[in-house]
Amino acid sequence: MIVLDSHCDTPSQVVRLRDLGLDNRLAHIDFPKLKAGKVDACFFALYTSQSKPRQEALPYVWKMLEKSKEAVEKCPYATLATSTAEVYENKAKGLISILFGMENGNPVGESVSELVRLYEAGVRYVTLTHNGDNQIADSASQGTTWNGLSPFGEGFVAKMNELGMIVDLAHASDKTFYDCLSASSTPIVSTHSCCRALASHRRNMDDKMLRALADKGGVIQINFYPAFLSDDFNKAFSANPLSDEADRVEEEFIADPANAEKRQAWDNIQEKLLALDRPSYKRVVDHIDHAVNVAGVESVGLGSDFDGIVVPPAGLENASKMGVIFEEMCRRGYTDDAIEKIAGKNFLRVFSDVEKAAK
Repeated sequence: MIVLDSHCDTPSQVVRLRDLGLDNRLAHIDFPKLKAGKVDACFFALYTSQSKPRQEALPYVWKMLEKSKEAVEKCPYATLATSTAEVYENKAKGLISILFGMENGNPVGESVSELVRLYEAGVRYVTLTHNGDNQIADSASQGTTWNGLSPFGEGFVAKMNELGMIVDLAHASDKTFYDCLSASSTPIVSTHSCCRALASHRRNMDDKMLRALADKGGVIQINFYPAFLSDDFNKAFSANPLSDEADRVEEEFIADPANAEKRQAWDNIQEKLLALDRPSYKRVVDHIDHAVNVAGVESVGLGSDFDGIVVPPAGLENASKMGVIFEEMCRRGYTDDAIEKIAGKNFLRVFSDVEKAAK
């Protein structure tokens, strides 16, 4: 069985000076944790905020990519991968595969040549938007600019299909989702989302979307963020002063990650966050159950959003604990074949379909 996590924001942590070779106390992802959790493949997301000016965003993407590759090259039991074949080959060698996606297409501007450069550098999916509309499409958090996919976005998706890049709609508006289903000649994914029937957050997918995604051959990769898992948690956390304090302290740390006092302040906040009453890993499996019941067992996978979420579920604090998901699925009666599909096989099938369709 291959365990694949389709979305981790670890490159952002690398440029904040995390040593991935160490077992970092409060980190969600580092190489020792991936090994302990028996994670075979992990997509590192090159995330940029919509608020970052484009002239700064693209160099930052390249910096994250460079620094992350350097970290992988230093690890004796991890290696880079750019294809499904390499993931399987690395598994056979006992190596963890690190792949790359880009979260937010904004940095490329309206230059398809930049998209090609990123593909050539190893980027294998693009999350079209983040928390704001961009030149490609409308986002779930705004959704007012294009009424879905923009004219440029249609060509952008076509170029992704041509290159063999996976179209990711994790942050897209509902209208963008349906536009991309029509525009893309290959299956699409949502690399880190949950089910709106269980938690009403706009980032989640409703049942109609789940069925449409499955009909297209795509997959939803279930997100671990408690705010996407539970309306009760989202409401309580939004009203908690700790939420704003965490944002402020983290921004101060991001601005100066070498500052020991700011790093300690951020560590202290993380300890407070972990003390909150959080949904457990069983809630992740609840969302898996719902997606399987609606879309089918071949249309569901795992996309943790580790290192990009403020706080993880109880009992699933980092990648070393990934196995609790499969243990819970066993308790609920999932077969070994079903667990294998959800653990990584479904996403790799989509990845392979996209590769084969490339021109």
